[in-house]
Amino acid sequence: MRGKGRMLRVSAALIVGGMLTASTAFAAGASAPGGIAMNATVIKGEVYVKASSLTSALGGTGKYNAAAGTYTYTPADVPSVVKKVSPSTVAIIGKPTDVSNASNRYNLAHGTGVIVKADGWILTNAHVVKDMDSIVVVTSDGKQYSGKRTHMDEASDLALVKITASGLKPAVFTPIPMKIQVGETVVAIGTPVSFSLRNTATAGVLSGLNRSISSTYKLLQTDAAINPGNSGGPLVNMKGEVIGINSLKFVEVDVDNLGFSIPADTVKYVLDHFFKYGKVNRSSLGIGLEESWSAIVGLPTSDPLTVTNVKSDSAKKAGIQNGDVLYSVAGKQVSSLVELNELLKAYLPGQTVEVTLLMDGDLVTRKLVLAAG
Repeated sequence: MRGKGRMLRVSAALIVGGMLTASTAFAAGASAPGGIAMNATVIKGEVYVKASSLTSALGGTGKYNAAAGTYTYTPADVPSVVKKVSPSTVAIIGKPTDVSNASNRYNLAHGTGVIVKADGWILTNAHVVKDMDSIVVVTSDGKQYSGKRTHMDEASDLALVKITASGLKPAVFTPIPMKIQVGETVVAIGTPVSFSLRNTATAGVLSGLNRSISSTYKLLQTDAAINPGNSGGPLVNMKGEVIGINSLKFVEVDVDNLGFSIPADTVKYVLDHFFKYGKVNRSSLGIGLEESWSAIVGLPTSDPLTVTNVKSDSAKKAGIQNGDVLYSVAGKQVSSLVELNELLKAYLPGQTVEVTLLMDGDLVTRKLVLAAG
């Protein structure tokens, strides 16, 4: 993260056994709230942090000068992050299937993608390629490949495109669970507005976490500029790790810099399912649910969900009826559909969960066999 990197002081750092002394390397406040754990060793009462742990935790680069006995640390900056991530970012262009005049070669749709496997697997948004024919993928070095849409999940707005290639550079995704915080510097790379503007980089901060904006799952919010065509591109931290896939923005008079990205944990969930099942093997309680007014408008609430219809045989056998109130699933309180969807990512259809409901005035627990979502 840029703010953290700039607080490092290493010009006088001493190297002993390949380790950087913590006392000379860090200024006060250099770590995130809660601190950043690094491998360290105590020698004669002095704490030494491994140089590799430093760059792993904060990004940037370091170089040891054996002759001088010094270590030079260069904090990560936006140009270095763009240089690191650009080879893993591609532009996607193709013919919209709904174009009335198919002979017009200038009627094209485009977006962005992220390389997830070296042999040509490209991650992008479902809405980018859903209605796209004759897909062409262009890598950062200008090479062009014909692409084929292979997997698509509109609920998460993620899809896979396959190209015939080898030796590509897959993006590095941030470890799960994600260690990110509001206010840290982020960079978006994509193909905004025009295909001629591919490989455009914009920078900003991570504006919010766990946002529920007309989505199935929680989203990240950023003020980094995200424009039409950025969809499917990466949102990265200052270590060059992908923390999200850019998906949508608010466009309205007097609304500025309000973009949203699919977080890396949801991306991992969807990719794991794509490669294992060929689709997202999503689970469902088998009942229709309605949020409270407070949840709909975004107020902090612990209001339960109300059953609006009963779909699965398991739910019917459990005696669940319209108007019953759902308080918790697998021992966890749920007050919104997004919270429920996030919780159900840990389960597969056919597995059993306990649900707590208010039925006929009584608070009861029932077991439900999860249906396919």
